[in-house]
Amino acid sequence: MTRLPGTLAVLLLDQQAAIEVALACQAFGTPPRNHTADWYDLRLCAVGGAGEPVPLRAWFDHAGPAGPFELRATHGLDDLVPADTVIVPGSGDVHGDPSAPVLAALRAAHARGARMVSLCSGSFVLAAAGILDGRAATSHWEHAPLLARRFPAVKVDPNILYTHDPDVLTSAGLMAGIDLCLHLIREDLGSETANAVARRMIVPPHRSGGQAQYMESPMSVPHSGSALGEVLEWAMAQLDQPIGVGGIAARAGVSVRTLIRRFHAELGTTPSRWLLTQRLARARELLESTDLPVGLVAERSGLGTAPNLRTHFAREFGLSPTRYRHEYNPSPDVR
Repeated sequence: MTRLPGTLAVLLLDQQAAIEVALACQAFGTPPRNHTADWYDLRLCAVGGAGEPVPLRAWFDHAGPAGPFELRATHGLDDLVPADTVIVPGSGDVHGDPSAPVLAALRAAHARGARMVSLCSGSFVLAAAGILDGRAATSHWEHAPLLARRFPAVKVDPNILYTHDPDVLTSAGLMAGIDLCLHLIREDLGSETANAVARRMIVPPHRSGGQAQYMESPMSVPHSGSALGEVLEWAMAQLDQPIGVGGIAARAGVSVRTLIRRFHAELGTTPSRWLLTQRLARARELLESTDLPVGLVAERSGLGTAPNLRTHFAREFGLSPTRYRHEYNPSPDVR
């Protein structure tokens, strides 16, 4: 079920990563082509108010020199408090807390019901405001141990892309931030709009894996020149067939044992897990974009039967294919 996107405030702090601020602006700044419904009222909020120049870093190196970029705020903290969604890009200082006015504004926004979102090390800012206390949260893997040490009341999980709890969301690094932004758009405006934004950004609409809170797990791709690249493209085209790990090994011209070693070395996973992840991604795509019966979705994604699909969905996502379709496909429910 979709809802109106409303006002979205991006908190600007000194020495944030410019790329993460730009990411939020790219995802929420303008609607995709042919989108005629309401869109987000994007506000860039800083302590000094509209017109304040905020220096940003080029990247995430918090120990490096100050970045050469500067962005001017469009609004102040008073405009952040009534926002429907507040996004905090990566913090400019993971060792210190933001100013008292910033923390007060975040607490006030959360208290009045705003959806609070952090990208990468922006979780340190939400944690400093006490908003993550008792909640599951994540951050870039490099910062997760420090986040856990500085804020022991936060349940830090460094092994996931993002968390949804459900009015407080946190994400890991750059690509995970894109995943989370698309997840928000999907929640607010539906899969069709989120997919259109993903196509514009040339990124996958969502990545597969994870557990019940729609927490997504990253799926690596082979490095340039890898022998796995061609065989994985072939496997992706054969998902509806019972190819199995043996079939992938045969296509690659290697033994199953050698294939397993290559997957571990290049992708950090097993061939069977990779294959299941891709099939579940195909099933989710079909559930979102078609009204095919669940049995046919199972066949076309290579999961065989409806009971098998239901079993994997329950294990991976904590809900049934029918329930997933009800939440993410606006068309009538088809069992």
